[in-house]
Order: sequence, then C-alpha cells, then structure tokens
Amino acid sequence: MFLRFGRVSIPIFAGLPIAIAATALLAPTASAQRYSDPDTLAPSYPSPQPVVDRMLALADIRPGETVYDLGCGDGRIVITAATKFAAKAVGVELRRDIYETTAARVTSLGLSDQVHIIHGDALKTNLAPADVVTLYLLTSSNERLRPVLETQLRKGARVVSHDFEIRGWKPEKTEKVLVEGRPHMIYVYKMGTEHK
Repeated sequence: MFLRFGRVSIPIFAGLPIAIAATALLAPTASAQRYSDPDTLAPSYPSPQPVVDRMLALADIRPGETVYDLGCGDGRIVITAATKFAAKAVGVELRRDIYETTAARVTSLGLSDQVHIIHGDALKTNLAPADVVTLYLLTSSNERLRPVLETQLRKGARVVSHDFEIRGWKPEKTEKVLVEGRPHMIYVYKMGTEHK
C-alpha cells in the first residue's frame, strides 16, 4: 500500500499509521519552508516550559528588570518572565501571524502593562534597555546577532541561549536540562566577561 502526496508516493508498512507516515514525509518540507526567508533566524520550535523556567532562573532576574526574547513565538518566555519573576518583558517576532496571536494572548492574560510584543527583525531591534536577552536561535544566527549584542548591551547584562552557543564568548554558566528524555543545553553569558 502506498500513500500519495501530489507526485510523491511512499510505502505504508503494516502497523504504521497513515498520520505518522504523512508527518514523516512532510516534516522536511515544512522545515525547509521556514528557512526560505533570509531574515528568519531559526525554525519555529518553542523551548519546552521546564527549559524556559531554568533559562530565566539561571539569568538571576530581579523584579523590575527587563527581559527581551528574540524570536518570541507564542510568548512563553516573556509571559513567564512577567508572571514568575516580576520582570518587564519584550518579545520580538518576525512573523506577523505569530506576532498577532501572541500580542492577543498577552492582552487576554492582562499582562499588557508588563509585556510588550514587537513585530520586527531581531537584528534591527534596539536592545539597549535589556537586562537579559533570551535566544533559541541557530549558532549561525547567534553569530549574526553577536555584534548587535556587543554594541548595544551594557556591562552586566545577561544573554541566555538555549541549545546553541555564541562562538567566541565564554559562558558564565552552563546547564543540561532533560525534558522527556531529550537533553537541552542552556548557556548563560554576562556582558563584560564573555570574552575571557
């Protein structure tokens, strides 16, 4: 038995649900589409909530500090920063559909005074007000962003990256978090010490 998608046919083996076969076929295509925009810095895979919690805890956020999440997706990092750490938070999202959904979610949660969602390009966003910047981008994307961080962030600001290092910087902290058997690495950098 074969499953057809346009001109593509794939064999369906006994006991393999059609939905799984379809997902396996379409996943690479979906991933490739996410990278078709040269301004896109990462695929749309959200950080699991336990990783979000540890990223923010390792950043040593104090109440009233400002957290920027670059590529904020569904807003889970900025919402957690506001609700669990009493921080002000700014999410930057390139995709308009995601931006609109996340901005509406922030409003529905009554967090508009603490959380602001920007529809824009992380590479062109003013990061000077940030005490903490969180990232879940590719290593190559971190390299593109690194000069912006070095130019705009003040000494003592922290940069927390999920899974992907910032080459040329030495992390102040690293931690591995297991979520459903998958390891996630967290790298914490402190501006003014990242080159030592």
